Amino acid sequence: MEYEINIGKRPIRVSLSHSARSRLAECNALLLVEMELYFSCLLRKQVRFEEAGQAKDHVKVNDKLAMRFHPVMTSSCRVEEVNGKPPLSDFPIVNPDAYIPHWLKIDYHKGQWQGQFGY
Repeated sequence: MEYEINIGKRPIRVSLSHSARSRLAECNALLLVEMELYFSCLLRKQVRFEEAGQAKDHVKVNDKLAMRFHPVMTSSCRVEEVNGKPPLSDFPIVNPDAYIPHWLKIDYHKGQWQGQFGY
């Protein structure tokens, strides 16, 4: 199943696998999806999921799913922090629409939400 929503001025195609749709139908609360673009000495794309979270600046996809794009950066570049949780701060981008992804794919596999996004 696919949806198209806008974040900023950019349309994003959101695709849900069959297993993601099934799991979402079982949820009693809103699933929040965050597409994080991490700027440091390298770039990292990560999709984060939070069941029953508070929709802050998320855009609703449907009554059970909301998403947002969140660019972040670190104050220093330490490669050992790539897989951990380095201290992050919001990254004020001059033209954020240029960085907003074109698509997001969501799956649910072996009890875990999975996602990827791209341009």
